[in-house]
Amino acid sequence: MRILVSHGDFHMTHVVSFPGLGLEFTVNEVALPLGEWLGFGDYSIRWYGILIAIGFLLGMAYAARSAKKMNIDTSRLFDAVIVGLIGSVICARLYYVIFYPGDKYIKNPMEIFKIHDGGIALYGSLIGALVFGGLTAKLRKLRVPAVLDVASLGFLIGQTVGRWGNFVNQEAFGTPTMLPWGMASDNTGNIAVHPCFLYESLLCLAGFIMLHFFTRKWRRYDGQTFLLYIVWYGAVRFFIEGLRTDSLMLHMADLRVSQVVAAGCVVAGLILLFVFRRKTSLSGCGSPEVMEAVGLIKPEIDPALEKSTIFGDLPEKEESVQEEEAEAEKEEKQEAPEGGEEKPEEPEELEEPATPEKDENIKEEKAGGEEAPQEGKAEKPEEKQDKKGKKEKKSRKKSKDK
Repeated sequence: MRILVSHGDFHMTHVVSFPGLGLEFTVNEVALPLGEWLGFGDYSIRWYGILIAIGFLLGMAYAARSAKKMNIDTSRLFDAVIVGLIGSVICARLYYVIFYPGDKYIKNPMEIFKIHDGGIALYGSLIGALVFGGLTAKLRKLRVPAVLDVASLGFLIGQTVGRWGNFVNQEAFGTPTMLPWGMASDNTGNIAVHPCFLYESLLCLAGFIMLHFFTRKWRRYDGQTFLLYIVWYGAVRFFIEGLRTDSLMLHMADLRVSQVVAAGCVVAGLILLFVFRRKTSLSGCGSPEVMEAVGLIKPEIDPALEKSTIFGDLPEKEESVQEEEAEAEKEEKQEAPEGGEEKPEEPEELEEPATPEKDENIKEEKAGGEEAPQEGKAEKPEEKQDKKGKKEKKSRKKSKDK
């Protein structure tokens, strides 16, 4: 099978085959040869840049959709993303230049700015995006851990798509292999090698799917998804860098820079996940239990009350209510005497026989009790006014009679 992915036949075409699968592709690095069309040099738009742009836009779209669920202000999030994008390009180039073998950029510093000739590093872009984007998020008063959770999922989308730029350029491949999916081209010397771009693209896609569902259903605190991302991607990158033949090396030791960084990410991520294992502080979607505890959602309602009434009448009285009423009736029956008989009255206490001394005391108490209210009885102001009014009426009658 032969697939053409180009706009005409130009100088940067590659014939790529997968001998074990019986596939062959012809790809062109250049998508739009602007210089040739407009007659001003060899400037062109390449598929590598287009694929990275597509990955970035898809990541942005996902972040915008997820921002509402994470309770993040979309406009302020975009500010952080734009600044992070600028920082990622700068740091991607600097990372490549710093670890580039030889003294090419020391002798010719102006070569540093020729980024269109190639030479950027993914780890550098991630560092730049996190530093510049994180600082902007802080200045814009966003919750940085929550922003990092959204950003990490956007990174995985961008990496899934962007890695296909390595396929078009026929770069970042691995060592020779006899596996059925071994890839051969003019850049590999027509020897089947590990298609590292494909490994990383598929593993990033798998990581995105897992972390997407984790973030929606099981995330317990802001920043947890980001920590899982650096552990996952660090492990993926450590494995892939061990297969690649074009890795940047440390000048002082025979170590691959990306493997050292990847191992550091995995260790740091695991330590932080252990330290924060009991943390429960969400500002958006995640574990329903934690969301309920922090007040993001109301307590769960009885499933019987959640029945839809779109296609029918209201549900009948709930069983729980009926059970409560039955229990109340039982209690009432238990409290009432059996057969409707009244309880026998308790016998009155027998009075002690009266003695002459007691009779005298009782008489005195009665006499004192009768007199006391008369002595202590005070006339109310209303009664006084009534008496006063009656006297005035009598005096008026007498005056009339006279």
